[in-house]
Amino acid sequence: MSGHGVEAPGTGLVFDERFLLHRAPYEHPEHPGRLVAIRDRLSSDGLSARCRGVPAREATRDELARVHSAAHIDAIEATADRAFQQLDPDTYACRGSAAAAKLAAGGLIDLVREVTEGRLENGLALLRPPGHHAEADRAMGFCLFNNVAIAARAARASGAARRILIVDWDLHHGNGTQHTFWEDPSVLYLSIHQFPFYPGTGSIDETGGGAGRGLTVNVPWPGGMGDAEYAAAFERILEPIASEFAPDLVIVSAGFDAAQGDPLGSMRVTPAGYAWMTSRLSRLAGGRVVLALEGGYNLEAISESAAACLRVLLGERPPAREFGEPSPGALRVIDAALTARERAS
Repeated sequence: MSGHGVEAPGTGLVFDERFLLHRAPYEHPEHPGRLVAIRDRLSSDGLSARCRGVPAREATRDELARVHSAAHIDAIEATADRAFQQLDPDTYACRGSAAAAKLAAGGLIDLVREVTEGRLENGLALLRPPGHHAEADRAMGFCLFNNVAIAARAARASGAARRILIVDWDLHHGNGTQHTFWEDPSVLYLSIHQFPFYPGTGSIDETGGGAGRGLTVNVPWPGGMGDAEYAAAFERILEPIASEFAPDLVIVSAGFDAAQGDPLGSMRVTPAGYAWMTSRLSRLAGGRVVLALEGGYNLEAISESAAACLRVLLGERPPAREFGEPSPGALRVIDAALTARERAS
């Protein structure tokens, strides 16, 4: 507390036990244990105690409708009436899923609001279900509502942010987020992902349309990329483009399934790599950076990586950049992505 009794800005943390009520009656990679592992790691490391809790509340229908169709909102709401429903081969809902999805979206909206209005410096949202695959009119890829897109639209609608950078470092391309902002000049969407891979979108030549042309940037890697390659993508693509765009706010679709050891992917990013990326993003938008959990299915990797990112948000210095040189294949992808953007701009 300051001498005037006003709490100094710090780091916000969103977590709600009701996120754990979203569960399948069979073994599924996206399960409540993911969140429990992260929560327990942050607690045992003393990190969560250093954060300011931001309570989750259900997003309103109007907030959801800035991204999703009325039919889709109704369809997700209706899942609360059934014990279990398989929405597509990958995506499920149980009685508690609709509430969890609305809480995830609303919790992120409020965390972003606290950051944009200066009551918090930055934040981490431990959300379930994840969101970046959710399209305007359908759930897919474990996702029901697109949390990051909903929070970005809320920040724009309130006037709290004029230009928003969304960085998606999840293993999988965020098709729903890309489609939401495809023609939106107020949002720069940059995704680094494994390709070709689920969901099949995110090629280099997908660069936005209309007024948003050139403001979608995809870095589609082959498998096997690690810290050196991700750092090169940040230094050669993300940072120059973001500096030119000058965002007021950075929201990260912070999936940790590009981590070394993840069962669904073949990337090799370490906790030190995630910490370094977080530190670089913290140089943008006056440090107004919010990380929102997406994927990640190796419990040790996601808990270590989330802790490493949170330490940076809390002001600790990240590990030194000792990643070595990126692979020639990664440099070819980086050059191609830059060329595609130049043609689009």
